[in-house]
Amino acid sequence: MQFPEQGKQPPAVIVDTGLTRIDDVLAMALWFGFAGKREVREGSISVSRFDLEAAQFCDAMRRFYAGNTGGGTLPVGISTGTKAEQTPMISAAMMKENPSGGPMYPSAIRRFTDTGSGPVVIRNSLTAQQDQNAIVALAGPATNLAKLLDLPGGKALVARAVRYLCVSALRPNIRADVDAARKVFAEWPTPIFVADAEIGDAVVYPASSIEKDFSWAEHNPVVDAYRAYQPMPYDAPTWDMAPVLYAVRPNEGYFDLSEPGTISVLADRSMKFNPSEGGKHRMLNLNPAQQERVLKVYIEVASAKPIPRPRFSTLPQAQKKNDQQQKQAPAEK
Repeated sequence: MQFPEQGKQPPAVIVDTGLTRIDDVLAMALWFGFAGKREVREGSISVSRFDLEAAQFCDAMRRFYAGNTGGGTLPVGISTGTKAEQTPMISAAMMKENPSGGPMYPSAIRRFTDTGSGPVVIRNSLTAQQDQNAIVALAGPATNLAKLLDLPGGKALVARAVRYLCVSALRPNIRADVDAARKVFAEWPTPIFVADAEIGDAVVYPASSIEKDFSWAEHNPVVDAYRAYQPMPYDAPTWDMAPVLYAVRPNEGYFDLSEPGTISVLADRSMKFNPSEGGKHRMLNLNPAQQERVLKVYIEVASAKPIPRPRFSTLPQAQKKNDQQQKQAPAEK
């Protein structure tokens, strides 16, 4: 439900992720960090795999970045289909125990029924947003977004609520569900910005930051996942961080923008950009002069110490005023 009295809220960023590589975890940390700074609101998060542990990790990350207060409810969706194999980096974090023998990173998700269908979770989040005040960041296969477009009224809802879509151009993301990628590029009704894989290749997240900048917490799910993903020390490509950064700060000049055009997925599963007047797609390209600046933002925001989230009332301002007036009114005799 929308309340005009409240005015325009910060945009809600909806993240759909594959959660199979460490850059997916870093992208989530960046998203939660921006939400902690109140630059955006967390809309929802969905995983493009049928993976309960991945959903639990998303919920645990949300609680951790909310200052371990819970901070309200974040809808978590997963894709349906064959049950996915466990991802070692996620298992390392979710199997870690505290001194009492409980989970180090607790989650309210216990079973598949505690999650939702990925496309439905995204749809429900969009329904709650003001017009053109949602942004979608795709950091994985386009499975859930393609199914969202097929839901009754899905395209119309996207056209109403979504300002733009940001996508990682990493080829494994495209190849994981080619048909879904083709559908999204062909039918998504709002502008699409695609982050060239070159950005993630050039801007790597330093292992030194994992060791130093997260030291404010003795235990951290990002650090545990990073260490489990690959033998330390290593610097990680940041492919899926770029679309999240642009989703939140599109006007900061971090990346160069191509001319408008259209993107298609070819038979060899590669993407092709065709410049065209009036096209709704644009590529985000590496700007070498901004490389250090981009990395600085990644580190500062993803590793920021969480601030406990306040709990806001969802009552519209008019209702709040009415309630206050009723409390102040003299009692009837």
